[in-house]
Amino acid sequence: MHDVIIRDVSIYDGLGNAPIHGDIAIDGDTIASVGLVTGSAKESVDGSGLAIAPGFIDVHTHDDFAAVLYRDMSFKIAGGVTTCVVGNCGMGAAPWAVAQAMARSMHPEPLPEWQGYRGYLAQIESQPPAVNVTALIGHGTARLSAMGMEAREPSGAELAAMKDIVAEGLEAGAVGLSSGLIYDPGRHARTQELVELAALMRGIGALYATHMRDEGTGLLESVAEAIAIGEQAGVPVQISHHKASGRAAWGLVTQSLALIENAQGRGLDVHADQYPYTAGSTILSAVFREGSFWFTPPENIVIASARSHPEWEGSSVAALAQQMGCDAPQAAMRILAEEPGATVVVHTMCEEDVRTVMRHPSTMIGSDGLPTLAGKPHPRLYGTFARVLGHYARDEHLFPLAEAIRRMTSFPAAKFGFTDRGVLRAGAKADVVSFDANTIIDCGTFENPKQPPKGIAAVYVNGALTVRDGKPTGALSGRALRRSN
Repeated sequence: MHDVIIRDVSIYDGLGNAPIHGDIAIDGDTIASVGLVTGSAKESVDGSGLAIAPGFIDVHTHDDFAAVLYRDMSFKIAGGVTTCVVGNCGMGAAPWAVAQAMARSMHPEPLPEWQGYRGYLAQIESQPPAVNVTALIGHGTARLSAMGMEAREPSGAELAAMKDIVAEGLEAGAVGLSSGLIYDPGRHARTQELVELAALMRGIGALYATHMRDEGTGLLESVAEAIAIGEQAGVPVQISHHKASGRAAWGLVTQSLALIENAQGRGLDVHADQYPYTAGSTILSAVFREGSFWFTPPENIVIASARSHPEWEGSSVAALAQQMGCDAPQAAMRILAEEPGATVVVHTMCEEDVRTVMRHPSTMIGSDGLPTLAGKPHPRLYGTFARVLGHYARDEHLFPLAEAIRRMTSFPAAKFGFTDRGVLRAGAKADVVSFDANTIIDCGTFENPKQPPKGIAAVYVNGALTVRDGKPTGALSGRALRRSN
């Protein structure tokens, strides 16, 4: 007798194949059978009218501490996400002292303490969230720990200290190293520093993921640097949130995609991820630097979270400047003085570029949501995967639904080394999402972002029912996923 049989569903295997009609059986944390399932089950679920797919893998998250503080992870699980890759943009979960200091802008709540990435993954195991968590090592946290905010090359001892942090993370099972080259202190690193650190991963299956130096008019040089780091270090490359920011850069993605194609043609393992919106989100201090807005005007920068000033949330810096009776740079300086961790939504991309990047075969899906739950976070935190499935695949016909599912299941699983997830087959772990392909859609807006998508029927994480009828059940069955050698 099986634990669960989901009957009469359209089965999308995650590999991009056309769906088949049939059943799925789950025993414990594992898929037991796919297709025509005979026999009985402790629980039989009628899936008629629904599609079923592997659970979605969010390859670009900042949920390192959210997974500890908000273990229900409702903003992800209600959208079908079953695995989160944390530690992106150079902001890792260790060393703890600098990691939690960097995280305060999003999470002022007290955090438990852990030692290194081994301790972080042990924390996830001992107090599991609703989703699986796998970690990237943050270059920014490693550099901050080794040499503070120094705007120079590291000394030999400082580089050795960074290498020790990376080595500890790799030994703990981290899936790669990430950089955030527009943020302090990562932006002070030269290419060779990144090559030397990434080279520690050569031959072990870990990858280099990067928020590049310039996603505006310097996009092509930044993509070339990312590829060069991977090529010289001998490791795979993941380009984070591939886009062209700012009107002056619109259209450059055609050439940046060609750079990726050329690298792949030379045998390099280079891919990218993308969120399906024309607005991004980051910290205000990343877009207002040294007294000026460095790639977009203040009317495009909207305050997303300002814990002591919720009345600012949802207003642009330009509008706040009018209210404050000053110019925009003065307003930004006041906001940062009173709310140094303020986060923003930044409207900088064009729809044509979003579509060009999304339809390209190098692109998988990642939300890049900032879990600032007290404010007005970017709606991508909740709706990324439903938006790709409903808006872009079903309504806009950018690609078939089976291909959209592949971009968020087997494709990222292969890139990040999850050999037993991302596909529906006997023996794979039972991370599963069922949804109505005719109605699935994101619901959040920039004015009212904290809304789960429509159309998600059920989510199973390691065989446990985590979402029923679109609502989280409270099950906390996620696991720490470690890189396998």
